[in-house]
Amino acid sequence: MTSDAGSGAPVEPLVARLRAAGCVYAEDEAAALRELPPERLEASVRRREAGEPLEHVLGWVELGGRRLAIEPGVFVPRQRTLLLVAEAVRLTPPGSRVLDLCCGCGAVGRLLAERVPGLHLDAADVDERAVAVARRNLAPVGGRVWCGDLVDPLPTALRGALATITANVPYVPSGAEHLVPGDLRAAEPRFTRDGGEDGLDVLRRVAAVAASWLALGGHVLSEVAEHQVPAAVAVLAAAGLTPAHVVDDDGTAVVVGARRR
Repeated sequence: MTSDAGSGAPVEPLVARLRAAGCVYAEDEAAALRELPPERLEASVRRREAGEPLEHVLGWVELGGRRLAIEPGVFVPRQRTLLLVAEAVRLTPPGSRVLDLCCGCGAVGRLLAERVPGLHLDAADVDERAVAVARRNLAPVGGRVWCGDLVDPLPTALRGALATITANVPYVPSGAEHLVPGDLRAAEPRFTRDGGEDGLDVLRRVAAVAASWLALGGHVLSEVAEHQVPAAVAVLAAAGLTPAHVVDDDGTAVVVGARRR
């Protein structure tokens, strides 16, 4: 074993390897990797040392106390997205119909379905790889997953029937990719994060269709960065919706929402 600099305390070899690779939470990552079958451990550690995101190496991501399937090349849900889930839970009546756009691996829809009784869930994403993973994650809650651009693949019966639309849209401005952690920047498709010049291109497209798919009084909710709030609120208002926003206690997560009048 090696030892912690200055303390003399022994450091377990796996932790030492992960630290050397630049893993900030090496102890936690080592504990998660040890859950893998022994025959997979060494190859998985090497993948992590090479910079592959831990979630892609493990095959799961933990969000809201739930382990959800994830695969290489699929967007990794961030912990700040729990604010979007919480707002959707607060605003969605039991037994409602909900649509999760830009669903990725289906994390938002899965947590919603487990927290809102009797929820009828549909989800959609343009990425075939993400759709395949979302179908695995949403099968236990009876969610339907569609592959296509926003609402294009959806059955017309949902039009005007949705109590809530969640849309964790890409919102990183095209010139700000350097702000994304390096391992994720290399491993996730750029289109899952890049929201155009000001980061709001996809939100504009969601806002343009939301009113015709929401029931009266229904809500559309999306995650943005704090500096984007004024522009995002203006986008939703211009679409004929009544906007609002909420920020979590430490200011790291922001959700904009709007109600169909």
